[in-house]
Amino acid sequence: MIKRRKKVTTIATILLAGILLASAVGMASAHFTMVFPSDNAATVWDVTPEDYIADEGETKTVYMMWGHPYEHILFDMGSVPEVSVMKPDGTVLQLTTEEITVDGMDEDGNLGTFKAYKASFTIDQMGDSVVFVKYEDEGENLIDYTKAVIHCGEETWFGWDAEVGQQTEIIPYMRPYGMEAGFVFAGKALYNGKVLAGAPVEVEIYHTLDAGKEVVETAETMFPYDPAMVFTRLTMSNENGEFVYTLDEPGIWFVGATMEPETGQNIRGVFIVPVIEEFPAQESAEAAASPAGLEELNSRVKSLEDKVATQELETPAGEGLPGFGVIAAMAGLLTVVYLVKRRKR
Repeated sequence: MIKRRKKVTTIATILLAGILLASAVGMASAHFTMVFPSDNAATVWDVTPEDYIADEGETKTVYMMWGHPYEHILFDMGSVPEVSVMKPDGTVLQLTTEEITVDGMDEDGNLGTFKAYKASFTIDQMGDSVVFVKYEDEGENLIDYTKAVIHCGEETWFGWDAEVGQQTEIIPYMRPYGMEAGFVFAGKALYNGKVLAGAPVEVEIYHTLDAGKEVVETAETMFPYDPAMVFTRLTMSNENGEFVYTLDEPGIWFVGATMEPETGQNIRGVFIVPVIEEFPAQESAEAAASPAGLEELNSRVKSLEDKVATQELETPAGEGLPGFGVIAAMAGLLTVVYLVKRRKR
């Protein structure tokens, strides 16, 4: 009887471990269809938020790769992606894809080339053009629908929230350009045009190869129990399909909501959000109150004291008085020094 219980317990433990392992693998994979505008394949990995901005008449080429943005891990694309663009006036243009290869790193850390695709189109309208891509990957049991906005024109802020009819689709509540680090991104997830409630929403930032290696190594050292928890952030859509998440770093962010049916392939909608640096940049209190900063302020005060002692202006009464501008500047600097020292306390 005891042996039978041990056997049942062992089987249950193995099954549970298998379930947990499958779950962990699924979460850690965090594959995304990367849609990066670039001048050529050699510079595609140097993508910045400015690459999602265009001039009227410019030809934009978008490159599509399959992999883990955070760790900068690549895989061959297993099927030809379908690529279209919705222009600011609502016109939809289907684009022709071209198979290419890009340099990258596989999941074992080996450098190599990987199958990818590109497509080009001309920006012939002011406003926001929405590039939308459908990619199916049998290995991941996933159909991936991705959107990226290309903005053109000063204060022509329309078209960015267009619904393009993807099976699973994210409709942004926030304009996806001019988003600064620390801004909150909000949106709604739809499935077949209806609210997608209670869906997992993955959030992940892209790293270059060198940055990806460094940050992964750091995460594995700091969080050995589950480093992937900082690779892919996770939230859920509410009963209205809505979600929010703070994008706390500048860079290219991926936000994906997944419809998980009981059978068949998962169907995910992804929205790419380019985030610029904080503007205007704020000097930290630590930097403002640093010894070097105080040393420079004290030096400037001493310089002004010397000017007060040597630079006198003759008044009509013949009395010598220091220049008013010098006194005002000195008073201002003394005030700054006082405030900085007080803040250090």
